[in-house]
Amino acid sequence: MLILNFLQQTFSSFRIAHPLRVLKTLMSVYYAYIMEYRAEIVLWVLSGSLPFIMLGVWSQSAGQGADYGLDQITFIRYFLAVFLARQFTVIWVFWEFERELVEGQLSFRLLHPIDPFWHHLVQHIGERLTRFPFIFLLIIFFFVLYPQAFWIPSLGQLVGFTIAVNLAFILHFMIHYTFSMVVFWVERARSIENLWFFTYLFLSGFIAPLDVFPQTLVQVLSWTPIPYLIYFPAALLLGLPGLPVSIFKGFSIMLAWLLAITIVNRWAWHQGLKKYSGMGA
Repeated sequence: MLILNFLQQTFSSFRIAHPLRVLKTLMSVYYAYIMEYRAEIVLWVLSGSLPFIMLGVWSQSAGQGADYGLDQITFIRYFLAVFLARQFTVIWVFWEFERELVEGQLSFRLLHPIDPFWHHLVQHIGERLTRFPFIFLLIIFFFVLYPQAFWIPSLGQLVGFTIAVNLAFILHFMIHYTFSMVVFWVERARSIENLWFFTYLFLSGFIAPLDVFPQTLVQVLSWTPIPYLIYFPAALLLGLPGLPVSIFKGFSIMLAWLLAITIVNRWAWHQGLKKYSGMGA
């Protein structure tokens, strides 16, 4: 019953028009808006180049004989896969939501017949579309620098990566958006996001593949959403052994977390709106 109520509340705002028409309009608007800042998009893409720095560290170490269970070429390919996964899953909704609430812009959003959730989600999707040309050029440049690492993933690897990275994007978005609900009660809650970011940075496979982590830690992490945001898609693209779970179980864990976080998010949203309206906004 709780899930049915959640679905009804989430999509009730679309009764004014056909859902696809509304989403298409939002997508065209935000895509055009983001394309006005093409130079900034290049900087956003380049700001996610930390995996290439870690590539040099780990591949050099592996090339000098260190035994990590992965060879030098695999490390190079892995951090390219991490770069791709990161580009499609980076989220900034926390800062946007905090700014809107603190500056009072959320009041204007609430006057619209569409839940603000959809504005933030479609804006993120539109920004992803603008990244494609720059990412493609960086991939070409990458293989010019590392021709020995060139490989063509199988169809199964590409399909698995595509599904995993899109699901990771939605999951990461919902995690951030749920954290942003705290702003209803605490105006400056960035310490929570900072704590999440450092946890995500070190345990998601962003700075090191989980293959080099202690297996006990990996077993524990496999039941959390963190490694599925970066490592899981990258492992599927490369065909690595991956987490100590099957592909089916990995996707099942992602969906379970997505459902649980979404329910918490909708509950916190409605409770936060009561607090927000009670403040006279």
